[in-house]
Amino acid sequence: MYGRDPEVISVSAYTVASGSPPTVVTTVVPDVVLVVVQTSLMSDITSYYIKDHIRIQECCLHPDRLEQWIRSGARREVIHWILQGEIVMDRNLYMEGLRNRLLEFPEEMRDQKLIVEFDRFMKSFLQSKQFLLEGHLLDAYSNILDSLCHWARIAILEEGIYPEELIWAQVRKINPGVYKFYEELASNHESLEKRIQLVVLACEFSVMSKMESCCRILLDVLRSREEAWSLQELMQIPQLFELQLDLSLLLNKLARKSLVREVVEQQDDPDKLLLQLKYTV
Repeated sequence: MYGRDPEVISVSAYTVASGSPPTVVTTVVPDVVLVVVQTSLMSDITSYYIKDHIRIQECCLHPDRLEQWIRSGARREVIHWILQGEIVMDRNLYMEGLRNRLLEFPEEMRDQKLIVEFDRFMKSFLQSKQFLLEGHLLDAYSNILDSLCHWARIAILEEGIYPEELIWAQVRKINPGVYKFYEELASNHESLEKRIQLVVLACEFSVMSKMESCCRILLDVLRSREEAWSLQELMQIPQLFELQLDLSLLLNKLARKSLVREVVEQQDDPDKLLLQLKYTV
């Protein structure tokens, strides 16, 4: 069926059960057919159907959207579809080439994922601290647990490995220290507030020290010219824009750590008494 359609570039089939016996989960979660198409009119279409009593989710994507998902981590599962799926059809060896590139995990791709995880870590970490100050313990707990998940992914990425869906089983082997904080948060006999405070302190000292290495992409852009950058200019840089980062948050934290320098400039329009913040290293 796919081979007769000239718009279809590649097809990969990913079986959720991976040959294991059916469970409550695998009988509900569909298998995935990833269809890469060369026209944007057919892209971003998801269909569900049943064939031979098997639930199937068919995702049609343009190569640009597929690779944007990979860079930004918008759909983490797509990497597993590509690496573990069976290539059913592959014009010009597109899917095979993409799979090989993912397996090599080049430094540029690793740096992209590091800054994405660090950005998400910062958001949930700061939100947890705020909720803790306001006495909203359950919300603080939810956000600090999310922060720990991003910390775990950072630790795995630093080893040059892709984070898996079973993140805690994976990080337990790679970085037992991060796993220990997860255990302390989940099952320590201290009060909930004390457990949250412990992990907040751990995040504050351990992950913040990784800011420079995790933000290498952003720092490299800032170093690429002598003139300071405005936030608007940075948001238009393709390699930053596609990652969907909170650049204002990252720049503020980098400035506080003296990793970047804030520059205050008068706007060109003399009628506007506004000063603009720019950033350089």
